[in-house]
Amino acid sequence: MDKLLIQGGVSLSGEIRAAGAKNSALPILAATLLTDETVKISNLPHLYDITTMLELLGSMGIEPMLDETLTVEVNASTVSKLSAPYALVKTMRASILVLGPMLAHFGQAEVALPGGCAIGSRPVNLHIQALQKMGANIVVEDGYIKASVDGRLKGARIFFDLVTVTGTENVLMAATLADGQTIIENAAKEPEVVDLANCLIAMGAEIKGHGTDTIVVNGKPRLHGCSYSVMPDRIETGTYLIAAAATRGRVRVKDTVPGTLEAVLLKLEEAGAQIQVGEDWIELDMHGKRPKAVSLRTAPHPAFPTDMQAQFAAMNAVASGVGIITETVFENRFMHVHEMNRMGASMQVQGNTVTITGVPTLRGAPVMATDLRASASLVIAGLVADNETLVDRIYHIDRGYECIEEKMQLLGARIRRLP
Repeated sequence: MDKLLIQGGVSLSGEIRAAGAKNSALPILAATLLTDETVKISNLPHLYDITTMLELLGSMGIEPMLDETLTVEVNASTVSKLSAPYALVKTMRASILVLGPMLAHFGQAEVALPGGCAIGSRPVNLHIQALQKMGANIVVEDGYIKASVDGRLKGARIFFDLVTVTGTENVLMAATLADGQTIIENAAKEPEVVDLANCLIAMGAEIKGHGTDTIVVNGKPRLHGCSYSVMPDRIETGTYLIAAAATRGRVRVKDTVPGTLEAVLLKLEEAGAQIQVGEDWIELDMHGKRPKAVSLRTAPHPAFPTDMQAQFAAMNAVASGVGIITETVFENRFMHVHEMNRMGASMQVQGNTVTITGVPTLRGAPVMATDLRASASLVIAGLVADNETLVDRIYHIDRGYECIEEKMQLLGARIRRLP
């Protein structure tokens, strides 16, 4: 199992390019199941989860055509098996996203109950109830969601009593081929949901209100192929900016969308960073200063993203002052705290809140990644620690960060992958 060895004490400096957004790319790949025509997707990130989704499509009888730039062409007219097997689904929760499109286009679907990161419960019952409201017959047995529909799904009014990103995406995709109008209320407003909607519109779907809490979809009998470029990854962008802030460095991230990161940039300015933005770049400069501790509370978009709190915890570990982080989205997302405390951080967890008292420096230690964003935060902790840090179980990182050690090396970090 691969590990990352980090020699701390370097201020990051330089520029890198943001990869495509994993959390957009996965639903967009699932959306290719909605048409018999070819969909061409570019700016896919080079990630394990993307490979898994392509394997999942392959297991259904589709042959995705991939070129050297990681642009993929998918044609779902060759689908021969309407099943998403447990062997693939268990490694990636986003596999649930094939349920809506398969059901809407082919009239049936069988999807294993998903696996993925151990960061708390993410109930799929919201997906099931919504699709049932649209006329689907669904039973959960033998660890599989087994769904079918007589004819087409029917448009319906769907109210999510909990904001759910994948739930919104699944229903949004299903609704594009439903008979009549679907109204999704308390919909997720994340930029990745908007990106999916824009791709569906490019495929001929009629959608309004994406990016607000009410999305209206008028179903069409069929969708057509298109070419679409996945939006840049705001979480990856934010992670490198926070790493620069923690190491008192200066970093520019290119090919990104500053407007998707407003809550994060505000907190970085609060930490003492000078931020400059252009149309497709963000630059952060700490002018060699130690960051100031910041307090934050995670919540669905446009509030502070849960996928960025672990990275801010790492910065707070070596910041001046006390920062309080409250997690409201997932109940089990402080597993990185215990690892950082082993490196000399001063963090106390109480319920869904962690209080962090900044220390001058951390000490390198062997640590273990427990989920995707926690592992990124341990890399940041390693960058600001004295001597060496060894991060184990980094397959979590490879699920969400494209070539993290190479990009960190470009910024001057002393980091390498060990087998």
